[in-house]
Amino acid sequence: MTLDDLTKTSGEWLRGNGPESDIVMCSRIRLARNLAEFPFTNRSSRAEKGEIESHFKSALAASRLEMDYFDVNVLPPLDRQFLVERQIISSELAKGEGPRGVAISPHENAAIMVNEEDHLRIQYMLSGFRLHEVWDEINNIDDQLEENLAFAYNPSLGYLTACPTNVGTGIRVGVMLHLPGLVQDKSIDKVFRALQKINLAVRGLYGEGSQAFGDFYQISNQQTLGKSEPELIRILTDVVPQVLLYERQARQRLVTERRQHLHDQVSRAYGVLKTAQTISSEETMLLLSSVRMGINLGLIDDVSIATVNELFIQTQPAFLQKIRGSELDVEDRNVARATYLRSRLANGRMAPEP
Repeated sequence: MTLDDLTKTSGEWLRGNGPESDIVMCSRIRLARNLAEFPFTNRSSRAEKGEIESHFKSALAASRLEMDYFDVNVLPPLDRQFLVERQIISSELAKGEGPRGVAISPHENAAIMVNEEDHLRIQYMLSGFRLHEVWDEINNIDDQLEENLAFAYNPSLGYLTACPTNVGTGIRVGVMLHLPGLVQDKSIDKVFRALQKINLAVRGLYGEGSQAFGDFYQISNQQTLGKSEPELIRILTDVVPQVLLYERQARQRLVTERRQHLHDQVSRAYGVLKTAQTISSEETMLLLSSVRMGINLGLIDDVSIATVNELFIQTQPAFLQKIRGSELDVEDRNVARATYLRSRLANGRMAPEP
């Protein structure tokens, strides 16, 4: 597999299937792990980071995991940004220095970052609300790697990590939710304050510090110490259905009280996306959010949720430049984005270049 191959496919987590997929874009679990015989990444020398990477690659080769490894240190900036946009690596790994990389599974469900904040950051994603399935998969990956790697572990504290907030299980359990109803209902802040009171974090589409483009929010646990992995997963599986209920009630209020306004908003958004000659990334995310909600409310029936989910990722700057095969300035990217949107929304295939 090459990075160019990824421009012809989309991750499984974008397929728009699985339980509650009208609101839950995907379920994701991340594990932080460090090798016992090495200092944390922020204290490691370049040579030690190279050894960590070498140990990981040997363990991966000895495992039964089907994953391809990419050396992020030698990738050009555009390819690094491409991987960030696809939620495969973090912006921290993309901007880092020295030996580091990422292993990716064929359907992009699994990714293992090497020499990010921790030596290993393992993540697994599935479309829809499927945290228990995600846990089974990532636990299997963790077990296979541990057959050939000695992880830093303290009998009292659990897994040792570079940041104290991850010590213990080293697990981050999260779901990515599409919440346009609560945003338009102006009740999103109230819901988030309630989540924060029970130690759940709310982040944007691209994780910590990112903005909530397209009305997408990631909700995850903050506590990693003192509770088992199943207990932390149960907290999310207990709380998220309540958020889904609030979102559905907000959408129903929009349909009941502002149907004509809502229909007009969705129709205008769909119309602009299908006909624009130039369009920014921010406007695209905003309009796609309206179209996604319109599909789920039955206001649009000739485009699939999977297509809209893909467009959230495939209209990002690096993807557009990858498929064009050259770097583009902002103005050219806006034109390329509009061309791509017209092609995908008109007939599901790429149209000839203008």
